[in-house]
Amino acid sequence: MAKKTKTKASYQGDPGDEHVEKAVPVMETPKPKKVEPVETKWKIKDRIYRLTGSKKPLSRMIRSANIYWFDEEAGYERELKYCQNQKTVFVDKMKGDQRLEHIIFRNGMLIVEKEKTVLQKLLSLYHPEKDVTFYEEKPAVKAANQVEVIELEIEALNAARNLDVDMAEAVMRVELGSKVSKMSSKELKRDTLLYAKKNPALFLELVNDDNVVLRNFGIRATEMGILKLSPDQRTFKWGSNDRKLMNVPFDEHPYSALASWFKTDEGMEIYSNIEKQLK
Repeated sequence: MAKKTKTKASYQGDPGDEHVEKAVPVMETPKPKKVEPVETKWKIKDRIYRLTGSKKPLSRMIRSANIYWFDEEAGYERELKYCQNQKTVFVDKMKGDQRLEHIIFRNGMLIVEKEKTVLQKLLSLYHPEKDVTFYEEKPAVKAANQVEVIELEIEALNAARNLDVDMAEAVMRVELGSKVSKMSSKELKRDTLLYAKKNPALFLELVNDDNVVLRNFGIRATEMGILKLSPDQRTFKWGSNDRKLMNVPFDEHPYSALASWFKTDEGMEIYSNIEKQLK
């Protein structure tokens, strides 16, 4: 639609000429549209809200007034209030009396029927305590998270089942320490599977860490007396003659430093020497 214009008469011409009035268009400044909060794809349905944390008090009231929501589109804060006789939670849109309604969780939960859309939108979209004091239960999101956890667990268990004994020992040494040296192969296999089931993400991280095997190799060599770690854990030596092999950097774990050193030219030669003795 074309915008309305106003005309303003102005004098045009030289002195002495007849007065000629010419219409000069003046554009009206359009009035800014009032911005309403975006409530995209709002689905009419019953909703369940739960208090965060493990505690489930018999009753817990959350604020239904004196709360504010920053409207990014409008560029200012808007006051919110939940009233039983209003069709909106925005105070600047309310009409008539405002009969305040309490919001109470019972046994850590609040079920809001689909007919109470105003309350649902306050809790799901605008309330400042959303995802802090309470959250909306979303079965589809919960199911997706559970599927992700189960798939990760399956991946870890499959990896654990396919590990050889040396790799299983290397991984489990992180969890059990020197105890793994005294375990039978069946015990080691069992504990590896249990560990993968209990901590799938960490287990997969260890399996894919090249240094895990090298750390285990260094620990085994030390336990068998091939290598010797000084009491201050700053120096590795040959167990047979106390000849120094390497110094451990101050801010590193000794066996992590040894694993990195095994990757150097000098360390690879020592690794091959130790490997022959371990066999």
